Amino acid sequence: MPTLSTISSTCLHCGATLRGRIDKKSCDAGCKGEYNNRLQRQERTEINQIDLILKRNRRILKRSLGSGSSRLVPTRELLQQGLRFEYYTHHYENRKGDRYSFCYDFGYLEVGQGMCLVVRRQRAL
Repeated sequence: MPTLSTISSTCLHCGATLRGRIDKKSCDAGCKGEYNNRLQRQERTEINQIDLILKRNRRILKRSLGSGSSRLVPTRELLQQGLRFEYYTHHYENRKGDRYSFCYDFGYLEVGQGMCLVVRRQRAL
C-alpha cells in the first residue's frame, strides 16, 4: 500500500505538484475557481450551440406551417431549409401510437413517402 509520501498528484488547473491531503485536486482556491469556471464555460458553449439549433428548427417548422394548424411538407424541403431532425425538445405520442418530434411548440410526424406532417401543439394556459 502506498504511503502519503509516495502518492503524488497534480493540480487540475495549473499542473503543479500537490502536497497535503490525498484527495486534494487543486493547489489553492484560485486554481480551483479557474478550473471550475473553465468547465462551466465549456458546458455553456455546448448548451448554447444546441439551443441555437433547436431555435432554428422551431423557426423552420413555424415558417413551413404558415397560419394553419397542420400541413404536409416534403421532407426534402425541410432538409433544404436546414432542419436537423436529430435535434428536438421532446416527443409526443398520440392514442394511435404516432410519435411526433417537437421543437418547443412546433413538431412534425414523418408520415412516409418523403413527407412530414408539421403541426403546432396548442396548450391550455
